Amino acid sequence: MKIVYLVGSLSSQSINRGLSKVLVDVAPEGTEMVEFPIGKLPLYNRDYDADYPQIARDFKAELESADGVLLITPEHNRMYSAAMANAIEWSSRPWGHWSLGGKPVAAIGASPSGIGTASAQQHLRSTLLFFGSKVMGQPEGYIDATKAGLTPEGAISDSSKEFLTGWMQAFVKFVEDNK
Repeated sequence: MKIVYLVGSLSSQSINRGLSKVLVDVAPEGTEMVEFPIGKLPLYNRDYDADYPQIARDFKAELESADGVLLITPEHNRMYSAAMANAIEWSSRPWGHWSLGGKPVAAIGASPSGIGTASAQQHLRSTLLFFGSKVMGQPEGYIDATKAGLTPEGAISDSSKEFLTGWMQAFVKFVEDNK
């Protein structure tokens, strides 16, 4: 099974980058985890629709080749990041060619607060539903990085690693049930 994942933070010290490392580490055996670095995508505008840059074609092809897509999002001002918004915009263009349409997708994220990206993920879910993505609802993954001991390097407490192991197992099962 191939899971393509996107990390919505471009920071070199991102706790969501650290979260991605943990998720890759705990993914069930037989799960190929492939990151597409969204920071390399140019800012979308419709002038590209006549001739997509190669990186955008590669991005859409990578999403379309995936069995499932995992969105690892920070929370910026109660929303998902501009980088994640740009990636979703590219995935939905040209109009009607939705690379995430019908695709099993899950969102998870970490923040240094108790709400652990809950607001950002709710915004993300409503956007994904518009495209007809099959969005995993449970279990939810709102990670309080401070309580979890999550670092940009991917260190995390044992109890949080155990939770994330179960979360990844649930996502893989969700993908299997919805491909």
